Amino acid sequence: MSNSSDLTRRGVLYATTALALAGGTAQANAPTATSQVVVQRFSVTSSKPFETVVAALDAEIGRPNMSDFQTRLGAAKTYAEMEQVVHGGLGRSGLMEFARYDLGAVLRKERPQGVAKSVRFLVGNPLIMKEMVKHVPDAGSYAPVTVLVDERPDGVHLSYDKMASFLAPYGNEAALKVARDLDAKVEGLLAQAAS
Repeated sequence: MSNSSDLTRRGVLYATTALALAGGTAQANAPTATSQVVVQRFSVTSSKPFETVVAALDAEIGRPNMSDFQTRLGAAKTYAEMEQVVHGGLGRSGLMEFARYDLGAVLRKERPQGVAKSVRFLVGNPLIMKEMVKHVPDAGSYAPVTVLVDERPDGVHLSYDKMASFLAPYGNEAALKVARDLDAKVEGLLAQAAS
């Protein structure tokens, strides 16, 4: 599991990237509201070993050094230069890994004899995120997306909460089109890793 300062830097990087790409600013003392969001979960089960499934994901998702990525992103002087930096960090899937949490390592502390295998990946593409956030600012709350890979008695489960379901309550068709395209990309990635 990454240390907390590294995770904080990654979170700040993604939040900063989201605001910069969307041209947004934070607002203080805004009115509060609570709304309900119904989330759709895509899940596929694989009979392959856990390590094989994770390796298949690793082969498709870019894994840039996030410190270097942040430096290069900050040094970009134009949107075109920034796009080039982002494209350099993407894998064949068009996505990159922002963080990885080995949940199994935590679970095994409670039951050392267990072989709990569970990894949460935060993956995304800042350019896709920008396209959603410029139409629905709250989309930044859901990006990067989570992919959960965990081993259960019936096989290795790969799960993903669909971005379009998060954005459906906002009713913005432009954002929903981007979200549906992202969902298809992630679902295809998981189905490929599972097969």
